[in-house]
Amino acid sequence: MSIAVVEVNRKSILANIEFFREKSPDVTLMAVVKANAYGHGMEGVAQLLDDKVDYFGVARVSEAVTLRQVGIRSPIVLLEGFFPHDDINDLLDFNLQPVIHSSWQIDVLNTIPFPNEIVAWFKIDTGMHRLGFHFDEAISEFNRLASCKAIRQPINIISHFSSADELSSSQTNKQIAQFDKFINSIDSNLIGGQQSIAASGGILAWPDSHRNMVRIGIALYGVSPFNDAVADLQPAMTLKSELISVRKHKKGETVGYGQTWTSHHDTMLGVAAIGYGDGYPRSIPENTPVSINGRLVPIVGRVSMDMIVVDLGHDCHDKPGDEVILWGKELPVEQIAKHTGISAYELLTRLTSRAKIRYKD
Repeated sequence: MSIAVVEVNRKSILANIEFFREKSPDVTLMAVVKANAYGHGMEGVAQLLDDKVDYFGVARVSEAVTLRQVGIRSPIVLLEGFFPHDDINDLLDFNLQPVIHSSWQIDVLNTIPFPNEIVAWFKIDTGMHRLGFHFDEAISEFNRLASCKAIRQPINIISHFSSADELSSSQTNKQIAQFDKFINSIDSNLIGGQQSIAASGGILAWPDSHRNMVRIGIALYGVSPFNDAVADLQPAMTLKSELISVRKHKKGETVGYGQTWTSHHDTMLGVAAIGYGDGYPRSIPENTPVSINGRLVPIVGRVSMDMIVVDLGHDCHDKPGDEVILWGKELPVEQIAKHTGISAYELLTRLTSRAKIRYKD
């Protein structure tokens, strides 16, 4: 039996999908399930949503193959495309849709003899400057991709915001303008596929960016992409464990590795069975809150591989076996992110397989 548990509420995920359907009623939805669905279990989330979203987005061919092997039928987009050492036949065998962001990928696609087999997404670099074609080369490369025998028409077009979570930044509007400039520069006979630039932040804060496809990432799981929540999302994950010890602790005594914390008073300490071996970061600072029996108590000392220690207070009535909530509905992961300086994205996706995922309705 696993003590550290990632509890995922399926109803919350479905409610978030409904929220985005209402917010963007005339567009298709891509559910991004890369990185084990942001820690929520890729296979389980995809099976839940297979008939409720239009596309799935992943980062690796291996992730896409896993989804096909568990019966996922929806289109799957490789958001980073295929890599130099990937088996190009996987695109055909598993009906995968690569994002094309580099000239060498077009060279590889030109070696495929089968016509109209691959649905492709052309990535224009509008300002992220990570992947994608710069504007000065994009039109010629798009035309080269369009002439590739293996590519099915029309070609979808995609980009990615760099600062959609910064609501006062002018960067997002500049990227939207650059995206439109590219669209208007393409031969109109080649336009007609999906156009997507908005992920979670863009969907929530930049309605002009929705186009006919939006990509729901962290917000799908009820977590805001912003520092302060701006949408009525339902958190899907509760990370929890339990107390395995409650013990007296005297004033002036230390606890944990390095003796970094010393008690200023007599108190009771609780030990919870979770640590960086489960993905709860070693760098979590002292005084980070956890929830026990409806109240917040602080972590004291260093997070170790398998355990954390919390100050329960002198008059506590907690006992071994009591539930410890690291984050969840009553203690949002955004709050932990703000307290620790570790982004919610990282907190969710660094959870290890030892913290077992359990689904509930």
